[in-house]
Amino acid sequence: MYTVADLKKGLKITLDGDPYIVIAFDFTKPGKGQALYRTKMRNMINGTILDRTYRSGETFEPASLEDRKMQFLYKEDDHYVFMDNQTFEQYRMSEDAVGDSKNYLIDNLPVDVLLFRDKAIGVDLPNFVNLRVTETSPWAKGDTSGSDSKPATVETGYVLRVPPFIEEGELIVIDTRNGEYSTRVKG
Repeated sequence: MYTVADLKKGLKITLDGDPYIVIAFDFTKPGKGQALYRTKMRNMINGTILDRTYRSGETFEPASLEDRKMQFLYKEDDHYVFMDNQTFEQYRMSEDAVGDSKNYLIDNLPVDVLLFRDKAIGVDLPNFVNLRVTETSPWAKGDTSGSDSKPATVETGYVLRVPPFIEEGELIVIDTRNGEYSTRVKG
């Protein structure tokens, strides 16, 4: 069990049966009376923000979260299917739960899936993924218009800015933390 003294940004607790992560925290000691702990928490399942104030002595249940190594299998309607690498059990996640990670998911990509009470609620991607460029405008040699990038669409449908020398069909490395072009895949 956690007490209010354990509250800090990033702490994961169970509240009303759902996992929450503390995103802001403030400690206030009024002139007289008990200390107050103001928190702002985000529901890890549906993303709602909750503001709560607690007094000294209150306790919280830690969120029973588990990270598992899985691989992305396929997209079916508005759900994404992942397979546990150890048990071969499959987990489905809604598009909302996957979030921006959908821009980088290709078949058999190894990922870490966050589970709460055996339900998949989040995806942690590798920092870099290799994706093939499916559409971009050609580069005209000697073009000195000053533009140092152009839009490109990759195989997942994600659109990003790439250097002008990148052509359709090339494999590029994308940083999943910021969604930007990193480099070309050599070979």
